[in-house]
Amino acid sequence: MKKIKYKEIKDLLNKNSLEAISNISDDEIFLSIKTILNASDKDLSFFSNVRYLNDLKNIKAKACLIENKFKDHLPRNCEPIIVSDPYLALALISSLQKNDTLKSNGKISSNAIVNSQSHIHKNVQINPFSVINEETEIFENVVIGSGSSIGPNVIINKNVVIYDNVTISNSIIMENCVIKSGARIGGTGFGFEMKTKQKIHHSGNVIIGKHSSIGSNTTIDRAVFDSTIIGEYSNIDNLVQIAHNVCIGDFAVIASQVGVAGSTHIGKNIKIGGQAGISGHLVIGDNVTIAAKSGVTKNISDNNVVAGFPAKDINLWKKEVIRNSLRK
Repeated sequence: MKKIKYKEIKDLLNKNSLEAISNISDDEIFLSIKTILNASDKDLSFFSNVRYLNDLKNIKAKACLIENKFKDHLPRNCEPIIVSDPYLALALISSLQKNDTLKSNGKISSNAIVNSQSHIHKNVQINPFSVINEETEIFENVVIGSGSSIGPNVIINKNVVIYDNVTISNSIIMENCVIKSGARIGGTGFGFEMKTKQKIHHSGNVIIGKHSSIGSNTTIDRAVFDSTIIGEYSNIDNLVQIAHNVCIGDFAVIASQVGVAGSTHIGKNIKIGGQAGISGHLVIGDNVTIAAKSGVTKNISDNNVVAGFPAKDINLWKKEVIRNSLRK
């Protein structure tokens, strides 16, 4: 793991308009970033949740990212690095230790199969036992792990990383995306006419916006017509199901085991907790938060926070939970 100089931390935070105030020397080095309970006297830690306030007295870290109002809870051995948002600071600083980014070596394995009707641009890495099918175009600096199947009808834009055992068809993946192992993107969705159970043929595609991350074993179905769309800078966790013709706006955060039924439109800056389910043909507005295990059966307007089944305003849900607990 890469060591970090305090100057790197300070410069990075300043660059992102997050001023750091501390008495630490610019040349001071941290071996790693660790939690309050696990940090050693060579590490950097952070405090962003009042649940761990009592743990601060036992912290052994060399320094701690912390808000000014909590700095007096730190022992003398731990130097405060005062920032307005410690968790955001942590997120930014974590990039300084990032060592898992795959970069293309430009080699196509002799054990990979590349269809002659595909178009592979410069510096593309294709690992053993992957298959590139017809009508596929892969742009510069893409990495494709082992055992993956790409195409037909696929465009992979620059700097995309696709891990092992991924299947992508009928899709456009924009630049700088990460597709994790086992993801299935662009397959036929779950659609049929109810009376006769006649299967509906899907002829659309999937579009994943730039800088998005798709988790392991997540499935995103192609549209019946038009496109299933995942917006830019979205983060979708493992084991998520996105059905045909769903449209999700930019900056989505969707936790594991969420299911979104077909033709639902979701706005930007959405947050969906684990195991939530969203019915089909709904409209979910911008800046909405859906709590874990919620069941959404109706449209939700902008800036709302909902919970429960059926999902409702979270404050109403909390009151119902309290009222029901008192009845027992």
